[in-house]
Amino acid sequence: MRLVAFDDGGAARLGVLQGETVVDLAHAAPELPRDLVGLIRAGYGGFAAAAAAAARTAKADATRPLAGLRFRLPVENAGKIVCLGLNYVDHAAEGGHAKPDYPSLFLRCGTSLVAHGEAMWRPTASSKFDYEAELVAVVGRTARHVKAADALACIAGYSCFNDGSLRDYQRKTTQWTIGKNFDRTGGFGPWFVTADELPPGATGLSIQSRLNGKVMQNANTSDMIFPVAETVALLSECLTLEPGDLLVMGTPAGVGYARTPPVWMQPGDTIDIAIEGIGVLSNPIREEP
Repeated sequence: MRLVAFDDGGAARLGVLQGETVVDLAHAAPELPRDLVGLIRAGYGGFAAAAAAAARTAKADATRPLAGLRFRLPVENAGKIVCLGLNYVDHAAEGGHAKPDYPSLFLRCGTSLVAHGEAMWRPTASSKFDYEAELVAVVGRTARHVKAADALACIAGYSCFNDGSLRDYQRKTTQWTIGKNFDRTGGFGPWFVTADELPPGATGLSIQSRLNGKVMQNANTSDMIFPVAETVALLSECLTLEPGDLLVMGTPAGVGYARTPPVWMQPGDTIDIAIEGIGVLSNPIREEP
């Protein structure tokens, strides 16, 4: 099932995607939560009720065309946004790094994110704005000290992510955080796909970035050094993962800074992140106002 978060006159709505139509759960199943985290917390029964309501609805006011929707972030106000760096061997190598024995971890904050179709901002402070195609796993249940063999049961589903990075700021300190958290520099969406729709751990999926239609990164999620299950196990050694937390799973080779000459996203560009079985996250690039 694909769940779409969208805006209705300033109010958040959640819908089930059916082809080119979205079933608005506020009308089709008003008893259900209006946000994805609430639905996740309701457990399997919540997803089942949403799917059943979408299948039986026939009311015109409960459906909306996908075209023209203003998307919202699939998860708003995530408690934790944990990101992995250097999680593909070829990307580590293009940056001059050895294959890591432990994931390089950093955090993003909510103000750095924008939804599908919304503009990502190239900030006034830097022109070195780079793209990073990434898979994001959405935590579905509280997890602490989880074994890798049991970890995928803690993931509710997946989406696409663009870990937009200001490379010069990323390298101003030994930690990458500041270069990853400029306002509105990270894309997230277009929607959430439940885990049962994809291979376990979302492995074996094509992942690409396309800048103005040109393929810049082209890899497969099976190339990750630390796959989703191992990442959940490693993180849950240290902290409690909670429903709605986001695990952003790293990017493959082909980023802009490693090219000769470097390729930076410019105002007027469009950047797409495509993951097989999930969808295409698309964002225009605008100058920070």
